[in-house]
Amino acid sequence: MTSEESAPEPGQVLQLPTSARATDIALDELELVYAFIYARVGNRADTEDLTQQVALKAIPRLREGAPASAIRGYLFATARSVLGAFWSTRLGLSESELREDLAMPVAPGPPSEEGTETVQQILAQLSDNYRRVLELRFLHGYSLKEVASEMKSTVGAIKVMQLRALRAAAKVRPE
Repeated sequence: MTSEESAPEPGQVLQLPTSARATDIALDELELVYAFIYARVGNRADTEDLTQQVALKAIPRLREGAPASAIRGYLFATARSVLGAFWSTRLGLSESELREDLAMPVAPGPPSEEGTETVQQILAQLSDNYRRVLELRFLHGYSLKEVASEMKSTVGAIKVMQLRALRAAAKVRPE
């Protein structure tokens, strides 16, 4: 300390520069991020590497003056992104296919006759491609990759077609 700087009095709270406070909060939260990642990876070496990736990605991007809850949320969002990339590489799947496989299947129940009729009316009013992609995805339970293979197209094109088909179906008024 220089002669101009005074030592803090006991009980006085020192204010760190904002960016230093955000970094300190983030470093404190990394223990929780480590536990979060370890619970999903189960391997200490991979967990340490992934936690380090989270720190390297998130800490330089922290906003000055952000509350601790926002910093925690950003760290965990970054951790989920890093985990997605990790499992995508490990399993040889794109991240969108990985997310698709995480969806919980709906327990099959007998469809109502009215619902089945409504779906058929809506599908009948769609173009052949839109109808086919919706049938394969939602009535037959195909993955995007399987639909792309069946329709001789790319996964990206099927994603776009599915989105457009759903939008078109939402505009249809069943009789």
